[in-house]
Amino acid sequence: MLVPRPRRAAPAGPSSGGAAGAGRDGRAGRTGLAAGAGRAGFELTASSAITADAELAPVAVWLQGALRPPTGFALPVRPIAGRLTGSIRLAIDDALPAEGYRLRVDAEGVDVIGGGAAGVFAGCQSLLQLFPPAIHRRARVTDAAWRLPAVEIDDAPRFAWRGAMLDVARHFLPVRDVLRFIDLMAAHKLNRLHFHLTDDQGWRIEIPRYPRLTEVGAWRHESQVGAAPGAPGDGRPHGGYYTQDDLREIVAYAAERFVTIVPEIESPGHVQAAIAAYPELGVDRPDVDVWTGWGISEYVLNAEESTVRFFCDVLDDVMDLFPGPYIGIGGDECPRVQWRGSARVQQRMGELGLADEGEVQGWFTGRLAEHLRARGRRAFGWDELLEGEPPHDVVVASWRGSAGITIAARLGYDVVACPDDVAYLDYRQSDGPDEPIPVSVPVTVVDAFRFDPVPPGLSPEEAAHVLGGQANLWSEYMDSPRTVDFFAFPRLAAIAEALWSGSGGDEAGFLRRLDAHLARLDAMGVEYRRADGPRPWQRRPGIPGRPETRAEREANIAALVAQLPRV
Repeated sequence: MLVPRPRRAAPAGPSSGGAAGAGRDGRAGRTGLAAGAGRAGFELTASSAITADAELAPVAVWLQGALRPPTGFALPVRPIAGRLTGSIRLAIDDALPAEGYRLRVDAEGVDVIGGGAAGVFAGCQSLLQLFPPAIHRRARVTDAAWRLPAVEIDDAPRFAWRGAMLDVARHFLPVRDVLRFIDLMAAHKLNRLHFHLTDDQGWRIEIPRYPRLTEVGAWRHESQVGAAPGAPGDGRPHGGYYTQDDLREIVAYAAERFVTIVPEIESPGHVQAAIAAYPELGVDRPDVDVWTGWGISEYVLNAEESTVRFFCDVLDDVMDLFPGPYIGIGGDECPRVQWRGSARVQQRMGELGLADEGEVQGWFTGRLAEHLRARGRRAFGWDELLEGEPPHDVVVASWRGSAGITIAARLGYDVVACPDDVAYLDYRQSDGPDEPIPVSVPVTVVDAFRFDPVPPGLSPEEAAHVLGGQANLWSEYMDSPRTVDFFAFPRLAAIAEALWSGSGGDEAGFLRRLDAHLARLDAMGVEYRRADGPRPWQRRPGIPGRPETRAEREANIAALVAQLPRV
């Protein structure tokens, strides 16, 4: 994913190269990179142009928009007509994988050839990495020479699902910051944005037929400070939501960068904001506010047919806004205490033939999955769904270690790996005392780089069900875009590398290339965590977190997955 620096003594022909290099287990994700021994590179000048196949015109316009501000060059986009000296040529070769590409730079120009438009776009991202880091500045840079080394790169991803989850329910991000995050994902060749839109602490999507979801559910009167039990609130109202026009803009912007958005509407737990807006959704019509605390709220949906219809109506609007094949329905961390204590829920269980409260959750999420299937979509939910018998076409997001990944794959479910101990980027980044509001175990850059979505012991047929992986950014303690930067980077770059090229590569080589990549992040304005620790303004002195040792975390995860089936 991070293009290695070409080696001037490289032999002719491609050679495997670092973490942007060969898939570590010999599967898809192979990359060859070679420097042209003795060959001159290419310099972008005011007379350069971009030529492209007609179907690649949007990619050419995007590349023009990326190169124009720092260079000041017009870079006109022209129809392709052979290889023109001084041009950047974009073309498609059906023999390549859809997201694969071939990048060639010599004195005459640049060729970016992809198996499809997504592959050409990925090749363009690698092309940008070959320029000086100032190519990522958004105003003209007058003291740079835009020279490229002579290289040949053959590249393709190991995994189809290379994602990041962004939680905007706990702390809202304005549209402009969501678009910026999509740009950062695209720069790292990530292609799935899991958009966590609803939770106990806020409802962030406009549903016109149910206006109180945003009139009431999008706002809370304060937010908990820190993670300690009984932690105080900050006394500051927080909220926001995306209109349907906002979401259409976000979807279109992402599509132009080959990022598919997977929206998530939580159910039947993590729904206190919805119940605050419409109490009839809850068990015995509770009078409750949007939650101001963190953790797992006890308020859950009831088992009425009207509540199922309500959420199916919501999902209809979601499907109209988000054209991708996957729609998130949640399914995680759903307490059952209210169901046990409600005479009406117990009556409904008898009517529905449900043996216990666990089957209430399976019944509810199964109904939503059926509704999505009727419109040609697939439900995407957390690995707690495996505690029941989810429909065969559900895609499982497995977060509780590797157990859920293995079980889902062996049961024949497609699965997206996001194990918390390497992919939860809200976790602290070291054992140091200056880490802000430290959560759980440390997840370092090297831990993230070692992420392998495929657990050991799976057969090739079972491993084929692992679609890929994603990093998760839960935002309880990320109250600004600056804080999101700090927790996401550079660990998200390491995870992107593992998802593109496979795990198990040269760690020292990756860290050297990452050090060079930080100059690009600087040019992009990313306030990442430095290797020597957080800067003073990135700390949160005096605000306790909830750190764990590895042994404590493993014991907690073992208890959480005890209800999963054994296969």
